[in-house]
Amino acid sequence: MTDGTITVMVVDDHPIWRDGVARDLAENGFDVRATAADAPAAVRIARTVRPSVVLMDLNLGGTSGVAATREITTALPETKVLVLSASGEHSDVLEAVKAGASGYLVKSASVAELVDAVHRTAAGDPVFTAGLAGLVLGEYRRMADAPDGGAEPPRLTERETDVLRLVAKGLTARQIAERLVLSHRTVENHVQSTLRKLQLHNRVELARYAIEHGLDED
Repeated sequence: MTDGTITVMVVDDHPIWRDGVARDLAENGFDVRATAADAPAAVRIARTVRPSVVLMDLNLGGTSGVAATREITTALPETKVLVLSASGEHSDVLEAVKAGASGYLVKSASVAELVDAVHRTAAGDPVFTAGLAGLVLGEYRRMADAPDGGAEPPRLTERETDVLRLVAKGLTARQIAERLVLSHRTVENHVQSTLRKLQLHNRVELARYAIEHGLDED
């Protein structure tokens, strides 16, 4: 890759599955730095290898992938966690996102879908298996309906709002550039400007803000 190899860590308590995912990622150009079988090992090893993306299962043989996700994202803000779980239960998805996960894929995803998801997660995009994005969107809308003291949101330019709306729809920076007929650099400048104005840290938080304020709607 021209922008550097993406470093990855795979966390799963099933050795065959864990090794298979690690192998698939390595064969597709990722630098698999480590694997782990339970939550304590995942947190300990992640602090050492500091991967760009952690592929995290939720049920780790009696230990919690949600707890590991929370600890890793708190200790390593630059590391993104992409959940890869057999469960598509709504409660599991919401708990993982609340713990700091950047995305959620079910294990029925193809290798191509997994590879694309890891690339997008490393780039800061929220990634969800089809059908789950709407669940998360609905939850944030529900939270947004709660009283918030009437605080006035920061003022964004019309173009920043256009970009933010497309971020909420899950488009990448390049897709946004094509849609708005802008350069990729200009889109990135708008994203960074909006992050500063809203005092947010990454595109995942940006998407959440947009969803909370209804900017994902046409």
